[in-house]
Amino acid sequence: MANVSREEVRNLLDMPLLPLLDRARAVHLKHHQGNEVQLCTLLSVKTGGCPEDCSYCPQSSRYDTVVGAERMLDVAQVVASAARARELGATRFCMGAAWREVKDGPAFERVVDMVRGVKSLGLEACATLGMLTESQAVRLKEAGLDAYNHNLDTSREAYRSIITTRTYDDRLRTLQNVRSAGISVCCGGIIGMGESLEDRAELLHTLANLEPQPESVPINALVAVEGTPLEHMPPVDPFDLVRMIAVARIVMPHARVRLSAGRSTLSREAQAMCMFAGANSIFYGEKLLTTANPEEAADLDLLRTLGLSTLAPNTDAAPATA
Repeated sequence: MANVSREEVRNLLDMPLLPLLDRARAVHLKHHQGNEVQLCTLLSVKTGGCPEDCSYCPQSSRYDTVVGAERMLDVAQVVASAARARELGATRFCMGAAWREVKDGPAFERVVDMVRGVKSLGLEACATLGMLTESQAVRLKEAGLDAYNHNLDTSREAYRSIITTRTYDDRLRTLQNVRSAGISVCCGGIIGMGESLEDRAELLHTLANLEPQPESVPINALVAVEGTPLEHMPPVDPFDLVRMIAVARIVMPHARVRLSAGRSTLSREAQAMCMFAGANSIFYGEKLLTTANPEEAADLDLLRTLGLSTLAPNTDAAPATA
């Protein structure tokens, strides 16, 4: 579905929930294996000390949170974590670093080596490192990086009240650099930050009209962390999350829609509705960077209960190039 209008997206968000779910499920079954879910693991390879002022993020150095600055992990530590994730059933491993932007030098070279190590295990490799230049994206592609995550977070209008240290166009520029290098795009947003329904519609409209559309769309519910400006925001209504996933599925039919942050506070029933609505990936493991996530055993039990299977590993993964 291309050239999606704002009016179309808003009308979908305004639909009664059950007819919306029927429509989303039909789209999902047309384009995906209906009973298949990808397990992804996300590891923070460099935690805290970020100079940005993202209002939702406990890793910002501007806020007094329980997350302090930590040294960057060694390549061996990351590869060992990826190997454990693979043993537990994950097929995609994402490495996150709390940077405003990637700086050329030893730290970036270490990330390049991390990507090679993850690829050597036959896993999909994803990274989220902040803003990225085109030449850096090319280096990551050469190392074997499959996907780069860089969320738009919210609408262009609401973005100004959430982040002041980078612009919406900075984010779009990074996405273009990633796309130009031949890396797939992982891009979604967060609900529950005080945005309006119009802002949610605008976020989905922007994502759906990226050319080409993102291959991966994480839908996050705010995890309100003490010490951040958004610490007092009320919990997201699970039905709002279900609705966002359903509309994302309809307007981006080929994307893998990822049920992401905030899942630890969702009931099993709410998670089941999200998967019925079109979510076919979850982040799997005890943490999402610095916030809690359901335990692996609980996730596998839920998937068994729902009769869902996990995406099999890619045993024919191409080796990384030097």
